[in-house]
Amino acid sequence: MSKTALITGASGGIGRAIALRLAKDGFSLALVYNNSQRKAVELLEELGCEAKLYKCDVKSAHEVNNTVNAVLADFGEISVLVNNAGIAQQKLFTDITDEDWQNMIATNLSGAFYFSRAVLHDMIKRKSGKIINIASVWGETGASCEVHYSAAKAGLIGMTKALAKEVGLSGISVNAVSPGVIKTDMLKAFTADDLEALREEIPLNRLGEAEDVADAVAFLAGENADYMTGHVLSVNGGMVI
Repeated sequence: MSKTALITGASGGIGRAIALRLAKDGFSLALVYNNSQRKAVELLEELGCEAKLYKCDVKSAHEVNNTVNAVLADFGEISVLVNNAGIAQQKLFTDITDEDWQNMIATNLSGAFYFSRAVLHDMIKRKSGKIINIASVWGETGASCEVHYSAAKAGLIGMTKALAKEVGLSGISVNAVSPGVIKTDMLKAFTADDLEALREEIPLNRLGEAEDVADAVAFLAGENADYMTGHVLSVNGGMVI
C-alpha cells in the first residue's frame, strides 16, 4: 500500500506544487481545499496518482475532524500531514482589526493545530507519521506591516518544535519548511518595484518558485529525513541566514 499524504491548501500555488511533487514520489494524496474548487479539480485531473478532494474550512475544528475521519476511511492511514493552508495580508499594525487578527491566527495557526491534533490519534497508534508545517521567513524575523501574519507563522514554528519533543517517542517527526519570497498569488499586493527591491536582498538573486518549497517538503516527507525532527528548513535564497 502506498503512503498517503494529506495536504491542506492544496489548490494554491505552493500546495499545488507540493501535490505534484509528492505524486511523483509515489504518494496517494488527500487534497484539502476550501474556496478554490475549480483549481482543485484541475489539479486532481493533472495528477497521475490515487487522489481525492476534500472541502474543508481549516478554521473549523469540527470540519477538520470530519475531514480527517473521511480520509482515514478512504485511504486507511495518513502517513504525512502537510499543513500548508494559509493567508497573507499587508496592513499597518494600528489598522489591523479584531477580525483581521482572528482570521489570520485561525487560518495560519489554529488550522495547523486542528489538523495535527486530528491526525495524531492514528499516527500514535501506528507509531509512525510525519507532520510538515509550512511556516515563513517572516515567522523567523518578523515583517513590518505584517505583524499578524508574522505572529501566526512564529507561533507555527514554536508549535513545530514543541510538538516534535512531545511525539518523538511515538515515532513521529514534526518539521517545518520556512519559505522566503515565493512567486505565488500571495504576492499580488506587491508592486513590481516592491518585488525588485526584495529580489535585490536575496543573495541567490531571484525570487523563489513554488517548486523550491515542494522539493523541501518532499525531502522531509521521504526516508532521507527520518532522523530529522523539530527542524525549520529555510527556503529563502539566503535572504535570511
